[in-house]
Amino acid sequence: MTSPLPHFQPSVCIDAVLGELDSADAIAKVASTGIQAFEFWGWWDKDLDAIETARDQHSMQISACCTKFVSLVDPATRAEYLDGLGESISAAQRLKCPTLISQVGDFRVGVDRQEQHDCLVEGLQSAAKLLDQSGITLVIEPLNERIDHAGYYLVRSDEAFEIIDQVDSEQVKVVFDIYHQQISEGHVIANLTENIAKIGHFHAAGNPGRHELTRGELNYPQIFDAIRKTPYAGYVGLEYWPLDDALDGLKQVAGWF
Repeated sequence: MTSPLPHFQPSVCIDAVLGELDSADAIAKVASTGIQAFEFWGWWDKDLDAIETARDQHSMQISACCTKFVSLVDPATRAEYLDGLGESISAAQRLKCPTLISQVGDFRVGVDRQEQHDCLVEGLQSAAKLLDQSGITLVIEPLNERIDHAGYYLVRSDEAFEIIDQVDSEQVKVVFDIYHQQISEGHVIANLTENIAKIGHFHAAGNPGRHELTRGELNYPQIFDAIRKTPYAGYVGLEYWPLDDALDGLKQVAGWF
């Protein structure tokens, strides 16, 4: 796997920012902005040979991709989740991708929340055994339910961090999506800096609208300065829907780094 970064760096989610292009073209576009890393959602629906070729051609790094979307709050689907995670670990190792992003599933109506919380913890403890010695970190993602993900189970970062404490594995952490957490709870600088050891990846987008980081109420240069003062040495994934020229927006963010 790659050595630790000296400081945190931007990564572009090619499925979101450049989703109209095929993967190879999107990777080339990212490289042209000076950003040296990219990520994507599902690996199972991609041409991995083409991605590896484009990555190497442009001397890029794959920062993250997703594991399969199976609920972790339902014990009936745990075996399916773990099977998918095993496949995803193999894919991540092939791609030299250090991080797998995991959603946790929708809230199960009629089932006690504590029961679902405990099921999630138990599932991640089993996942940690698969991750051991793999070189891969799994990050669970809280999402907002107000605008984008109605019915999703994990909404607030405080519960996500509590889950990480209970799982107690260095290879299971949180992806802190600044856009989602601004909607769900606010206080993003305090919440992320106070829990930085439990964060394995960041996502960023402007709010409202999930567009460029220069749009909306979030002061990203100040947020990034706060992260820069912590020991965090990973990536912040740019995951948004551009309204303006996508490359111009990426070049502007690249300048912040």
